[in-house]
Amino acid sequence: MTEATAPNDGPLTGVRVVELAGIGPGPFAAMLLGDLSADVVRVDRPGGPGLGIDPARDVTNRNKRSVVVDLKTPEGAARVLDLAERADILIEGYRPGVAERLGVGPEDCRARNPRLVYGRMTGWGQTGPLADRAGHDIGYIAVTGALGMTGEPGRPPVAPANLLGDYAGGSLYLVVGVLAALHHARATGAGQVVDAAIVDGTAHLTAMIHGMLAAGAWQDRRGANLLDGGCPYYGTYGTADGGHMAVGALEPRFYAEFLRLLDLTGLEGAHADVARWPELRARVAERFASRTRDEWTAVFEGTDACVAPVLSLREAPHHPHLAARSTFTDHAGITQPAPAPRFSATPATVRTGPARPGADTEDVARDWGVPGLVSPPSNP
Repeated sequence: MTEATAPNDGPLTGVRVVELAGIGPGPFAAMLLGDLSADVVRVDRPGGPGLGIDPARDVTNRNKRSVVVDLKTPEGAARVLDLAERADILIEGYRPGVAERLGVGPEDCRARNPRLVYGRMTGWGQTGPLADRAGHDIGYIAVTGALGMTGEPGRPPVAPANLLGDYAGGSLYLVVGVLAALHHARATGAGQVVDAAIVDGTAHLTAMIHGMLAAGAWQDRRGANLLDGGCPYYGTYGTADGGHMAVGALEPRFYAEFLRLLDLTGLEGAHADVARWPELRARVAERFASRTRDEWTAVFEGTDACVAPVLSLREAPHHPHLAARSTFTDHAGITQPAPAPRFSATPATVRTGPARPGADTEDVARDWGVPGLVSPPSNP
């Protein structure tokens, strides 16, 4: 792990982004744009977003600058429109219609800046019967079928934190969308609205599974398939010390190496024989339970058996491969994931720690040419 101090010379240098403060996928998307060196100005509301953690440790607000604007006042809307006039991208995560009521909706902003890409991050999308309803990651992935694929048969599905919906189906699709729209805007001079709904993105992530389902290669039930834990050579096993090992020995030659290192014989044909999967699972589980996680890690180290230790969040930065690649970085006393992906000519870096609400108002007012952001001094 290293301290990232490189200058702002990433692939999105020169791109200006306005983020109307929220929680979850919107801030993460704006962080990703900031990691790629966009100039991200987060418009915080008075009193903060209510996330419940110290703003100094909210990593999703790194590589940004913050101003505080009260959007419930006419002056607040005018200040956001001044920023939008000078921006390339604006991101908001309100329920449908809220931005319009505040005077900072797409039509208001694009009247000032026709080239603006206006990104809307929601769970249900801008249209549909549930568009106005509250929701969270778990509900969005539930109705798309994605949640129903996780966990063991006969037991409730397992929520994969909020990574699958909020960030994979939400943030990443918003970023792809606004960057594609920015490319179009620069080619044509016309901006547009990007409706990034978590339900849409999460459903899109299941494309391969739907193809397998249509081909008869996937059963529409949990724990009965090659990639959902139903297969005994693609899943996790407990070790003698309470740890776990992850197994992904799908291909025949990897499976053969897997059996050899486990010192298991007579199971060569079980790879393709579903009827023998219960026997295979029992014998593999028994072997893994005979040693500790670290002992098994050493056994499989440097092999193509596709077996890895299951690490905790605090352990992950110290994994030898991740450490060698500096997959995690230390910045401002916080260990955190380094920017991804990697660029050969325009590296992305962690330049600044989490933006403190309102701390950058004067700098943004100067750099963006929006003097109205700085409140005039009160009369004595």
